[in-house]
Amino acid sequence: MRTLYIDCGMGAAGDMLAAALLELLPDKAGFLQKLNRLGIPGVAFVAERNVKCGITGTHLCVQVGQVEEDEQLHDHPHSHSHSGMEDIRGIVSSLPIPTMVKLDILSVYQEIAEAESHVHGVPVDQIHFHEVGSLDAVADITAVCLLMQELDVDQVIASPVHVGSGTVRCAHGILPVPAPATAYLLREVPIYGGSISGELCTPTGAALLKHFVTKFGDMPPMQVTAIGYGMGKKDFERANCIRAMLGETSNPTGEILELCCNLDDMTGEAVGFALERFLEEGALDAFTVPIGMKKSRPGILLTVLCREADRERMVHLIFRHTTTLGIRESRCKRYTLERKVETVNTPYGVIRKKCSFGYGVHREKYEYEDLAKAAKVNGISLSELSERIAETHSAGG
Repeated sequence: MRTLYIDCGMGAAGDMLAAALLELLPDKAGFLQKLNRLGIPGVAFVAERNVKCGITGTHLCVQVGQVEEDEQLHDHPHSHSHSGMEDIRGIVSSLPIPTMVKLDILSVYQEIAEAESHVHGVPVDQIHFHEVGSLDAVADITAVCLLMQELDVDQVIASPVHVGSGTVRCAHGILPVPAPATAYLLREVPIYGGSISGELCTPTGAALLKHFVTKFGDMPPMQVTAIGYGMGKKDFERANCIRAMLGETSNPTGEILELCCNLDDMTGEAVGFALERFLEEGALDAFTVPIGMKKSRPGILLTVLCREADRERMVHLIFRHTTTLGIRESRCKRYTLERKVETVNTPYGVIRKKCSFGYGVHREKYEYEDLAKAAKVNGISLSELSERIAETHSAGG
């Protein structure tokens, strides 16, 4: 399984993440030219070699009007216009990039907008971005989303995130680290502070991690094929960089139990009721197959698949809801694809998409309930809606 592992031991920022991912590509110069041909107003990408604590990596400079982003914030703290979601959508919609990348960019901004809305008590449609609303942030987020598409990995794993400590100065004043919006974005993500004083994880970095990372934890056993170091602007006692590692990991396997019994004296309604109960109580699957039993009686073979921890509960449920006098148990090895659910903004509303990947395959399927709801609201058939969504994405690249 093609896996990307991100070491966030020094936090995460958009430019650092983009630089680390850029280093993983065999043709870095070609991709940099691609970024500079996007036509983001007044923006130029410049990749510089940089050394931190003896480690060589890339610092990705985003220059707005020929001034690097960090210098702008330092020398001209009020020069950045405050942008809302409509402004961001306008910029993103004009970019010559695939529709799915545009949706990734807007989803990242939506995460930030919802965090700002929660922190400041302002509706999402009234949020005005400050640091993250400027063109350099649009550039950082666009670069990361395009790089993720270019790398085309099956899963993204990240370490717990080091957020730093102390305070940070931003448009609203001096705030604690992590900044409130960053802290909100990183809820349910393993984070930690430390002796390093300063903001190590920015709202942009947090939102990108939240959007792309499949799971957070230790680095899995993997055969690493490429390593990238994305360097930050500041210097600390530790190397201020994000490390990205690209490689192959083994596909997950696991064991499950198969509980079976033969039934010949239950009605179809009773069997259907039993199947619903098993699934509601945590069975991985429950199904029946028609069989011929002794004395030529027609019957059904009931099979319930479950985790070992659920064995006793499932056995009790099978005896309770069926007429069987005995249950057979088999242990099975199961190979599974990795799965995750994404939300996609379409012209017909937000629709969930189930993605599965691994073993060299990648599949996507829109959630039926969301499609059905959108079809009803828009007064079209289910098949017509599916075709329109497919055409929209195809037209975007």
